[in-house]
Amino acid sequence: MADLIQSGRIADILLAILTIEAVVLWLVLRLRDGAMAEGARAIRLFGLLLPGVMFVVALRLALTGAAWPWIAVVLALAGAAHAFDVWQRF
Repeated sequence: MADLIQSGRIADILLAILTIEAVVLWLVLRLRDGAMAEGARAIRLFGLLLPGVMFVVALRLALTGAAWPWIAVVLALAGAAHAFDVWQRF
């Protein structure tokens, strides 16, 4: 278990789970909002999932010993993605 975390592979597993979540959500939205344009659906999913993906990428960078500026950049991008999601919802 320690190797799974220290190697950063736990983040890879989380990214795979987020990918599955994206596909499932896309299918659910497609069934529910049949008349909705594909582009709008993709933007909704992008805004919803991107902050989480960026946090997992930052986690992977931290676990694998990346330099702190890279982690800070990814966390800033996560914040920007979250702001985009909130702006889009309101």
